[in-house]
Amino acid sequence: MKFIFADALDMIDPKFNFLADRMSGEREKYWGDVYPHEYFEMPPYDGVLVSRGIVGDDILPGKYPEDLMMRFRRIGARAFLRLHKARFARMSIFGDCGAFSYCEMKKPPYSTPMMLDFYADGGFTHGCSVDHVIFDFDSKAQGLRGATPSARERFDITLENAAEFLKESKALGKRFTPLGVVQGWSPASKAHAAARLEKMGYSYLAVGGMVPLRSTQIHECLQAIRAKISGRVKLHLLGFAKAEQIHEFTKYGIASFDSTSPLTRAFKDAHANYYHSNGDGTIDYFTAIRVPHATENPRLKRRARASGLDQEALAKLEQRALAQLRAYDRGRASQDSVMRTVLTYSREFVWDPRRSDAANHERLERAETALRRTLSERPWRHCACRVCRESGIEALIFRGSNRNKRRGFHNLMVYYRHLRRWVN
Repeated sequence: MKFIFADALDMIDPKFNFLADRMSGEREKYWGDVYPHEYFEMPPYDGVLVSRGIVGDDILPGKYPEDLMMRFRRIGARAFLRLHKARFARMSIFGDCGAFSYCEMKKPPYSTPMMLDFYADGGFTHGCSVDHVIFDFDSKAQGLRGATPSARERFDITLENAAEFLKESKALGKRFTPLGVVQGWSPASKAHAAARLEKMGYSYLAVGGMVPLRSTQIHECLQAIRAKISGRVKLHLLGFAKAEQIHEFTKYGIASFDSTSPLTRAFKDAHANYYHSNGDGTIDYFTAIRVPHATENPRLKRRARASGLDQEALAKLEQRALAQLRAYDRGRASQDSVMRTVLTYSREFVWDPRRSDAANHERLERAETALRRTLSERPWRHCACRVCRESGIEALIFRGSNRNKRRGFHNLMVYYRHLRRWVN
């Protein structure tokens, strides 16, 4: 089973100055930054997925700045992602349309020829047919019943595009693997779509529409799909947000899945920000220590305006918290003193005047409990990855893109090693 990392220009400055809290002097965005596979000695995934919706074009804006979008189209995906070196030669490059970027449109803005040109110019190894996301879901709907007019129209569009895509993709040669995308509003409709795609001639299917589904619903869909297609047909899970639960789905013959979950949880999850590998082959999770920028954090700025608190006083609390955390990492400060200093600053951005005192006290207690556990167990001391070796406690500080994405890089490596133990 291959883990494919979904690209969104998630890069870091390898020479970021933690003490000065700024980028390195010679740093140029993109040119001086590195991807996870460049940063580590071993890539923390088996391939990269690039969505056209993320890259962007003259039809839909993406996440790439215009100059990088043009560079991507000019030199291709492998060179742009810096996967052209010999040690990355076996890594796959998957592509899809980025259907969530146009999900509110009546029809996809991309045609099959447009996507095939994108895959050919980019040098993709795998590419998905043009699909249209279906958000409706009814576990009990049988056959092709239960669809809204919109869902049925998107279902038909996806299958029609898949038929054209398979036929026209032959022009890209044997080094390119086409994937037919499965969409549906129920396990039965997804299974019907998968059977249709196999009959067309597809040997690799990408199952879409999984993002909003619960684990039990995903099981229902995969059970239904596998019952309708032969064992030789490989499955890819598109945008699999439940990466930590992938071992529950191995019985369905999953060949690959793409996700950003290990990286994004570093800064989007409220509690499970840092992955820690236990000796028994499981993953544990720690809460990162929030020390936001005093002059940049929106909540702190609102609180300062409302209470008349001096921004300079906030900045001093912020710097004391950082200094105490670093001293603790070097063994020059006690846990209790660090707790007091960090929690004094935490109160300023955790306390919300719109909530009751009881609710605010409860939030502060949760923050204290999480902080105590992180400081007591010092998980960064037990990890030998490059992030933890070089960054120390800085990797556990929730503050700014370079720290947060470094922690995401660490999570990717911990997760990838965990996955390899499960599937090998």
